[in-house]
Amino acid sequence: MLALPTRSHHQPALPAVPSLKTETEPLRSRLNRRICLLDSQIRMFMEHPEEGAATAEYAVVLIAATGFAALLVAILKSDAVKTLLLNIVKKALNVG
Repeated sequence: MLALPTRSHHQPALPAVPSLKTETEPLRSRLNRRICLLDSQIRMFMEHPEEGAATAEYAVVLIAATGFAALLVAILKSDAVKTLLLNIVKKALNVG
């Protein structure tokens, strides 16, 4: 069996010198984590490239619906349409 050398009480302890690996380990782990996150985002984008398109389509539909509602309100406020609708309601109430 191989015996390990022991330090005698007369020998001073060597000062602890940090190795380059232990100094760069936090930086290395942060970089590794960021690279992994970037890789996952790229992979997700490649799988679902049109994911943001749905939001843009909803925005366009919402703007179109708002415009259509404004046009409908303007038409319904006109005197000709008011008279037409009033006559329809009067006819419906006079039936009987």
